[in-house]
Amino acid sequence: MKTIYRIAKTELSTMFYSPVAWVVLVIFSIQSSWKFFDSIERFEKAQKMGEGMDDLTQVVFSGFSGLYTEMQNYLYLYVPLLTMGLVSREINSGSIKLLLSSPIKIKDIVLGKYLAIAGYCLLFVGILALQVVIAYFSIDNLDLKFALSGLIGLYLLVCTYAAIGLFMSCLTSYQVVAAISTLVVLAGLNFIGKLWQDVLFVKDITYFLSIAGRANEMLEGLIISKDIFYFILVSSLFIGLSIYKLQTGRDAQTTSKRILSYTLLVSTVLLFGYITSRAPLSAYYDMTRNHDRTLTKSSLDIVRKINGPVKMTTYVNLLDINYYMVMPYSQNQDIASFEKYTRFLPQMEMQYVYYYDTSNNEALYAQNPGLNDKELALKMIESQDLKLDKLYAPGEIKKIVDLKPEQNRIVRTVEYNGQKTFLRMFDDMFKIPLEKEISAALKRLVVPAPKIVFAAGNMERSIDRIGDKNYKTGFNEVSFRYSLINQGFDVSTIDLNAQNIPAQTTILIIADPKTQLSQGAVDRVNNYIDQGKNLMLLAEPETNSALAAIADKLGIGFTQQALVQQSETDAPDYLVTQFSKNIGNANFKLSQSHNPIPFLGSSGISIVKDAGFKVTPLLKTNSMPAWESKMDITSISEELKKQPSLKEVPLVAALTRTVNGRLQRIIVSGDADFIGNAELSRNGSGNFQFFTDTFSWLSNYEFPIDTTRPKSIDKTVTISANQVFICKIVFIGLFPLLLMLSGAFLLITRNRR
Repeated sequence: MKTIYRIAKTELSTMFYSPVAWVVLVIFSIQSSWKFFDSIERFEKAQKMGEGMDDLTQVVFSGFSGLYTEMQNYLYLYVPLLTMGLVSREINSGSIKLLLSSPIKIKDIVLGKYLAIAGYCLLFVGILALQVVIAYFSIDNLDLKFALSGLIGLYLLVCTYAAIGLFMSCLTSYQVVAAISTLVVLAGLNFIGKLWQDVLFVKDITYFLSIAGRANEMLEGLIISKDIFYFILVSSLFIGLSIYKLQTGRDAQTTSKRILSYTLLVSTVLLFGYITSRAPLSAYYDMTRNHDRTLTKSSLDIVRKINGPVKMTTYVNLLDINYYMVMPYSQNQDIASFEKYTRFLPQMEMQYVYYYDTSNNEALYAQNPGLNDKELALKMIESQDLKLDKLYAPGEIKKIVDLKPEQNRIVRTVEYNGQKTFLRMFDDMFKIPLEKEISAALKRLVVPAPKIVFAAGNMERSIDRIGDKNYKTGFNEVSFRYSLINQGFDVSTIDLNAQNIPAQTTILIIADPKTQLSQGAVDRVNNYIDQGKNLMLLAEPETNSALAAIADKLGIGFTQQALVQQSETDAPDYLVTQFSKNIGNANFKLSQSHNPIPFLGSSGISIVKDAGFKVTPLLKTNSMPAWESKMDITSISEELKKQPSLKEVPLVAALTRTVNGRLQRIIVSGDADFIGNAELSRNGSGNFQFFTDTFSWLSNYEFPIDTTRPKSIDKTVTISANQVFICKIVFIGLFPLLLMLSGAFLLITRNRR
């Protein structure tokens, strides 16, 4: 061990007697300081302008353009300049013969040189750590553990680069060739993860070998054992190869023996790498303050209820527009997107089934006129050289699962303990399901899913149509992430006039019937209410009389006409709403949304009698006067203004009472449009958030899954513009200058000696 330290000390001294080491250190210092203080200055200016900021630690150090991310992209350029002469210099000068003929062990020589370059790399980390210290005094409540995680990741990465550079230096006497060869190997390790991803088993090896993005999780605050093992194993591999290479200069070995040694070393590293990268053997440590890299508490509570095997099957239609995301060459990336869950459910098994059938991919059919589905599928397989074990025809896949209701889109089924549910892809920028959707699917497997039943038979709003006033977007749109069908709810329709309300119904919705309910329908609804089950009544000014019998049972009445308000910019029936101050009396939790919730053409709600319910207004008109008027007027006439006006009229109310020890929850609204397709899609409105809050309340906060996290506290820059300017002068000007003067002094002193 002493020999290794002596060699490392000598090698480190040699490095600093060369201008290269000093130049690299100066450039790294200037580049990192420039990036760091530029970010701090930008946020200081934004704060002065009143812009809100969150998670400053993560934004400054990681993310798309953080300090760590930026420096990670340049480290591979610095290392070859430092490692190119480690051994090639000895080979070129002939001193390698003295080393090999000395009693010093080859492994001591290699480890000593590696220890020297690893020690030099600590200077990179030291410069970055100095900037972390400055950030600690510049950002209020800096997340130090997060910053430390990134430093660990960068150090492991640069040490792995150094091991590769050391080996390449053993192969040639030319330092420039060693530097270029190191760059080539690093480029290969970045690219290898994309090779042979459609070849079973081989794809796992090449995916493991890839160094691309290997430190990203640590830069984001999550330390994973498989990443640490990767850096250790790859570094060990190239250190071992260096030892073997130099050993051949000392010992006479047959070619077969050398090949066997290299093969054994590489195979051992690959085997250990494959084993340590498996989910059941991976350990995790989240170093973020709020555990942002871990599932939220709600999701953790769900996965902890799952004890047995979980099977996730992905059904991939080759003709779907998103087919490429789950092709064999993309499977490892797809599996990695579920790592937050496999961390806690290592027993999760993921399978992929490929088929072809008619899809909604209009562009594909337009580009290939005259081809049927089978011909299109075969053309795609041939043109893209896809390697599929089995491709199911439409009739074959239907025997396994009927995907017509899913529009033959890419979809997953999740199975556990005899239960099965769908997990879908979506038409947005993310496409894949995120925590909210995955947790909702898993929860459906361990608790009964809430069942929403819509009344039909009296021209009510439809959950299957896409018109402005219908309800498909919010309830039954498989391609929309936030539709309740994708947030854990079951949604169905019954004819109230002819069918009984299913016993499993959790929420019954009667949405703007245009004709009078039959007596049988009224009796069924009354019986349902008497059972203490949850209900939602949605009325409209012109047709609310159809709900009079049910409203009367609840002790609620509607205004006969629409409410209108005077406005200089909006139509009279555009009501500006506000939340009731006593909304918490119904245990109704509102999300932190400040967007307005417009009501267009709404009845007012009033209490007409005591029916045993506690009535809590949720939304009401503002303090401006409102009048009752017929629909579609264009202005408030002077005659109408003479009529009695109303203020703060309830528009949506929550009714509660306890029945058989269970809290019954009922929502009554004087407007049925506010959860329609058009209003839920209105930009800048708070309708969708209020819609989500309402159904959270109706489902007793079981669904949708609450994946909100605590607010960040590192959101204030405490350093002033003048202080930033001074720091820039010191760390971008004076500190690099000090390094250059130190290097020049050392070099001149040595030359004189």
